[in-house]
Amino acid sequence: MVIRRMFLIVLDSFGIGAEPDAGAFGDAATVNTLASVYGTGILHVPNMQKLGLFNIDGVTCGEKAAEPLASFGRMQEASKGKDTTVGHWEIAGLISEKPLPTYPEGFPPEIIQQLEEAFGRKVLCNKPYSGTEVIKDYGREHMETGALIVYTSADSVLQIAAHESVVAPEQLYEYCRMARKIMTGEHGVGRIIARPFEGEYPNFVRTSRRHDFSMEPPGDTVLDMIKMSGNSVISVGKINDIFAGRGISQHVGIDGNIDGMNKTLEFQAKKFYGLCFVNLVDFDMKYGHRRDAKGYAQALNDFDKQLGQFLDNMQREDILIITADHGCDPKGAGTDHTREYVPMLAYGQSIKPGVNLGTRHSFADIAATLAAAIRLPYRCKGGTSFWSDIKA
Repeated sequence: MVIRRMFLIVLDSFGIGAEPDAGAFGDAATVNTLASVYGTGILHVPNMQKLGLFNIDGVTCGEKAAEPLASFGRMQEASKGKDTTVGHWEIAGLISEKPLPTYPEGFPPEIIQQLEEAFGRKVLCNKPYSGTEVIKDYGREHMETGALIVYTSADSVLQIAAHESVVAPEQLYEYCRMARKIMTGEHGVGRIIARPFEGEYPNFVRTSRRHDFSMEPPGDTVLDMIKMSGNSVISVGKINDIFAGRGISQHVGIDGNIDGMNKTLEFQAKKFYGLCFVNLVDFDMKYGHRRDAKGYAQALNDFDKQLGQFLDNMQREDILIITADHGCDPKGAGTDHTREYVPMLAYGQSIKPGVNLGTRHSFADIAATLAAAIRLPYRCKGGTSFWSDIKA
C-alpha cells in the first residue's frame, strides 16, 4: 500500500519514565510523567489505551490492551539534552551530540550589555525563573521603567517578557530577532522566546501571543527531505518555530491543545500528500512546568476524546504516530523538564497491530521510519527505520 498522508503528533513533555542517564541531567531515577498523571486517579484515555499506551515496555500503570490496535515502543533520547528544540530535532532525524548552552547563573555581563544596546532599553532579572513568577516579581518594575524582563530556565532559552501596553507584541518580536542575532556561536541558545503578558499587578497573565525564534537546525532533517521531494510538510502549532521555518511548506498557529487538534482534524479532511506535524504544548507549558498533575491528566483526557474522532476519520492510506519530545514530571522536583523515555504509538490500516518494538535508542528512528513509509531516501545521520517491522 502506498502511504500518502502521515500525521505525527507530539504530546509535548509526555514522558513515560526516567532514562538510564537521568541523573546526569539532574533528575531522580523515579521521574515519570505518565505515572504521576495516572496517580491523580482521574486519567481516562481509552483510545490511547486501546492503541497500546500501557503495553509499552517499562510502563507499570494502567490496564494493558489485550489486543493493541497499534504498534508501540518506547523511545530513548540519544541527544545531549531534554528540551523542546533538541527533542524535536531528533524526532526529525538530527541528533545533537553537544548540549546547547544553558545559563544557571544568568547570562554573562557582555551579553546583557549587547542586548541593552540593541534594545535601547535596560534589562531586568537575568536569572533562571518560572515564567508566571517572573512577571509577578518584575512586572510592576517593568511597567514603571520600560525595562525588559530577560530570563532563562534549565533549558537552552533566552526569554523576553513585556506587558502588551508597554511593548506591543510586534515590537517584542523585533527585540527577539535582535537577540537571536546576538545569541550565536558559543551562546547559540536553542530558542529566543517572546513572552507578552497583560493585566494589572499582582494579577498579570501571559497572553497567547508567545512566539519562538529558534536556531536553524544545523543539518538536514526528514522535513527537508519530504519538502524537497515535492510533498507537503504541514506544521500545526509551534513546529514551524522549532525548525525556524526549515522544511515547512504550510503552517498554522494554535490557541491551546484543543484548538490544535481541531486544526489537525481540519487538515485531515483535506487532500495532501506528505506529513502533518503537530505539537500540543499545553501539556508542558500549562501543566508540566506548573506541576499541575490533575490539569495534565484532564488535558490528556481531552486529547483522547479528540483522538477518537481522528481515528474514526483516518483513510486507508494514512498513518498516525503519537510520541513526545521529553518529560516534565508534574510531581518532580523543581519546575523543569525531565530526562525520560517517550512513548511511540503507530497506527493505520497499513501498520500491523500489536507489534512491540521494545526500546528504540533514538527518537530519530521515527524520522527514518517516516522516510521509509513514504519511500524516500533517508539522508539523516541518525535513526534506524522500524517500518519493515510494522508495515502490514
